[in-house]
Amino acid sequence: MSKVSVIVPAAGASRRFGPGRNKIYQQLAGRAVFLRSLDLFAGRSDVVQLQLVVAAAEREEMARRFGPALQRLGAEVAEGGATRPESVRNALGRVRGDAELVCVHDAVRPCVAAEWIDRVFAAAAETGAAILACPVRGTLKSVGDDAAVAETVPRAGLWEAQTPQVFAPDLLRRAYQRPLEGVTDDAQLVEALGHPVRVVLGDPRNLKITTPGDVALAQAVLETLPGSGGA
Repeated sequence: MSKVSVIVPAAGASRRFGPGRNKIYQQLAGRAVFLRSLDLFAGRSDVVQLQLVVAAAEREEMARRFGPALQRLGAEVAEGGATRPESVRNALGRVRGDAELVCVHDAVRPCVAAEWIDRVFAAAAETGAAILACPVRGTLKSVGDDAAVAETVPRAGLWEAQTPQVFAPDLLRRAYQRPLEGVTDDAQLVEALGHPVRVVLGDPRNLKITTPGDVALAQAVLETLPGSGGA
């Protein structure tokens, strides 16, 4: 069993969620969304470090509102950067030296079953780089500025990346030495090094909370996950 350091970026601006509302604080089954994401890793015997990365402006509120809860989870609070990649790069500098893998997981993906995490951890231990992902199911359209369809994009071979994304520490550190402009996930940087990234079949229920409507959907999904008592 590999020792895993987990980084949970939570420093985003939540622009698509609505003005003045930070989605990480939204309540999901009576618990803040980001706490539910931390819960996924806090009880695992293979996780040796858990970092929550927050914006500098959020640190005081985070400590005031959630300090005791974070302490119970054993979660460290790290300061984020202006973008998600910058936040991950900051946290990489704090990863424990005995960690054999680094896992990056979105703070707003609370609907993950333990068995999915088991699979991506195992694949990363074998290959050095693995992510959860799902095949694209719908018909994809490329749309122009005039809101008209420019073309239908073939979906064969297309997968939607999810998190957790898990890597060997040295590999991820080398990847994060590259320019970060335009980067949308960690695997993208590792791919640019030429290192293969193993895709582990995920689940459509592993949704990312982006809009207010996603909170209600996540609430329903939680009751269907393996081990929830509702599945």
